[in-house]
Amino acid sequence: MNLHEYQAKELLKKYNVPVQEGIAVDTVMAAEEAYRQIKNDTGNNFAVVKAQIHAGGRGKGKIVGKEQRGVAVGKSLEDVSNITKNILGGTLVTIQTGPAGKKVSKVLIAQDVYYPGPNPVKEFYLSILLDRAKGQNVIMYSTEGGMDIEEVAHSTPEKIFKEWVYPGGGLQGYQARKIAFNFGLSGEAFKNCVKFVTNLYNAYCGLDCSMLEINPLFKTADEKIIAVDCKMNLDENALMRHADLANLRDVNEEDATEVEAGQYNLNFVKLDGNVGCMVNGAGLAMATMDMIKLAGGEPANFLDVGGSANAQTVEAGFKIIMKDPNVKAILINIFGGIVRCDRVASGVIEAYNKLGNINIPIIVRLQGTNAEEAKKLIDESGLKVQSAILLSEAADLVKKAVA
Repeated sequence: MNLHEYQAKELLKKYNVPVQEGIAVDTVMAAEEAYRQIKNDTGNNFAVVKAQIHAGGRGKGKIVGKEQRGVAVGKSLEDVSNITKNILGGTLVTIQTGPAGKKVSKVLIAQDVYYPGPNPVKEFYLSILLDRAKGQNVIMYSTEGGMDIEEVAHSTPEKIFKEWVYPGGGLQGYQARKIAFNFGLSGEAFKNCVKFVTNLYNAYCGLDCSMLEINPLFKTADEKIIAVDCKMNLDENALMRHADLANLRDVNEEDATEVEAGQYNLNFVKLDGNVGCMVNGAGLAMATMDMIKLAGGEPANFLDVGGSANAQTVEAGFKIIMKDPNVKAILINIFGGIVRCDRVASGVIEAYNKLGNINIPIIVRLQGTNAEEAKKLIDESGLKVQSAILLSEAADLVKKAVA
């Protein structure tokens, strides 16, 4: 579950992680009031207006139809007001949103951290995630933080450092010091960085994050280390331990069909292909998607109805798949283990009759318990549904459907 920047920063503060302070608003009037408050707190006329969407690259992204970027510095109340007017309600297109972009419903009015002081400011990059190959959390960091971190990773990968944390042992003091040392820090900044990294790792574990990225990690002119931006993804499987965090979900930032699928306890991911898939079991779903590609098609989705497929789940799956105008055929691939194939076939027939007006080919491949009985039910239903038992038969039918 992705969080907005302002939400993630509030959570980090609970773990004593210093952040760039700000106030999230959804109106121009509220933005102006936030600016006044920040100006009073800091004595600085500058403030940063940051679009709040679930995507990176906001600093380089632009609002559709305007020259306004998703992150901009306002030097006065008038500046902040105008920038907010340009961003709120607009569609922000970044390298991560794709050409469709995302509508901006909130902005964060944040403190300017580039205030003058005795020492130069610096930007770093730091993230924590799970290295599945090693089975360990890994801290990735670089001295080259900021908006061009993707280019750094591509062109100069030697500037990206990694520190693995052994399971059960937690982040060790020498590891946090090593990170601060590789950043080239010393004195008070070094000490503050060690504390920052330690507390950030505690937040990552305590909140059951699947990814936590700070870019930029900022050294201020007075040697403080703060998170200027934060991208946080929470492990949805762990939300049972964090009932309060589940309320932070913003469904407006998610694909509408994926949200609808979740209401029926369906595991659904929208893709860009032309063959809709309805399968029980993640492994079988992956194999089905491979088979569709080998047959010359492209999967339009990943849809796992689970081990208890019935008429209701099949009907819900049909509705969700058919909302995609790119779908030219639907393949239902069910392995009957716990669930009987004849019951699934009955569910398919019932759902088909209930929905009606289905004018694209539907291929049903049922294998396992009562597969022969299921095929007979499909074949004798009088519906325009093609049945198969072997995977190769289903592949041939898919190939003909998308030819």
